[in-house]
Order: sequence, then structure tokens, then C-alpha cells
Amino acid sequence: NADLPIVGGSILAHDHYQGGRHDFPMTKAHFDQLFKVASFPKIVAGTVKWPLSVIRLQGANKKELADAAEHILQQWQNYSDVRVSLQAFSEDGTPHHTITPIARKKGSYYELDLVLRDNNVSAEFPDGIFHPHQEVQHIKKENIGLIEVMGLAILPPRLKSELAEVKKYLVGEKNLIAEYHRAWANGIKNEYTITKENVAAILKKEIGFVFKRVLEDAGVYKRTAEGQAAFKRFLTTL
Repeated sequence: NADLPIVGGSILAHDHYQGGRHDFPMTKAHFDQLFKVASFPKIVAGTVKWPLSVIRLQGANKKELADAAEHILQQWQNYSDVRVSLQAFSEDGTPHHTITPIARKKGSYYELDLVLRDNNVSAEFPDGIFHPHQEVQHIKKENIGLIEVMGLAILPPRLKSELAEVKKYLVGEKNLIAEYHRAWANGIKNEYTITKENVAAILKKEIGFVFKRVLEDAGVYKRTAEGQAAFKRFLTTL
């Protein structure tokens, strides 16, 4: 898991690893564009079509792949681009850049996904510039760790009871909806014809849209023309 506050997981006291035989949505995402890492000509490198900013490396040699990943990590840890609010260090030397790494074996070759992370805060985003922003925190305000990075929403237990009240609100029943869900629920009401039979499916779909936005907030390079141009500026340093 990532090793810095805000962008890390729940445990920062020691390095920890998570494993499992499951194909997450990010695993299934395709290359967006390929590029060369000059010092590692045998490594296939590219960005991934995903809301977060992901560099994917592929190679037959584990050591070479790890060395390429280490090179990218070191570059990222020291890279700043104020045009897109990326700052590697505070004035006091506090580091702000790291990666969330994911490793897997695919047939005869190895694959590493390196998710670029930044834990800076600002006056506009005091919880984190690349952290779930205020308008989605009614669903998710906790850190975006390894599992969420790969596309599986880990949602807070409070939602079990809170969303039951949202369902009642959506179908016009007496309810105790939390005030911070009301604007979201009203938007859903305006979008659909809601019945007791379809409310659960609609709510699940809409939570998915919120989680997609959560991942977009966590992406250091947005999937806009400006964001992707900035991503390419970093890739040229490799």
C-alpha cells in the first residue's frame, strides 16, 4: 500500500501487502498510450485508461521490471508541476509523492501497475487535493487505498442504515434521511421514475457514479486535454 498519509491505506506504521486471486476492474483496463523508458528498452510501458493516473509496465525479467519501476518512483517522488497543483515537497522538505504499486503475473510475463499519488492539501481542498472532494464525501470521505484504486468501492458502514432511509425518501415513505444526502437524492428523483421495485437497483447504480467521481478526484492527472498534456510532460522525464 502507499506509504504516505491521505493517499495511503489504513496502516502506515509498517510496509504491508495485500494479495488475492481476483481480477479487479483496473486489471481489465487497457493501455491508453505506449511510451519508452529509455534505460529499459525491453520493458513495455504505457498509461492505462483509468480515472486514476496509472503507468503499466510489462516484462519477462522480474529484476528488470522492478528496476524500471524504481526508476519511475524516484522520478515521481522528485517531480513537480505547479500548473496542475503537483508539488513533490513542502518548503520544510516533507515529501508528497508516492505510488500505489500492484504486481501480477500474466502467462509468461510480469506486469506492474504504478498508480501515481499526491497527498498535498490546499485552502480549497483541506482534506487533500487528490482526495474525495466535499460534494462526494456524503458517500466516501475516507482514504482511497489499494483496493479502491483498483476499482472496488470500500464504503463506510454508516451507509447501511443511511441508504435505507434514502430509499424510503425516494419512494415517498416516511424517513429519517441524513441532510447531507438530500441534494444527491433529489437529483436522483429528478432523473428516474422510481418505484419500490427498482429503487435498490437505481441507488446501486448512482452510488457507482459517485465512486467513479471519487476515483477521478484521486487522479493526479485528470482525463482532460490539460491533464493528459501534463501527464505527457512527466512521461518525457522517464
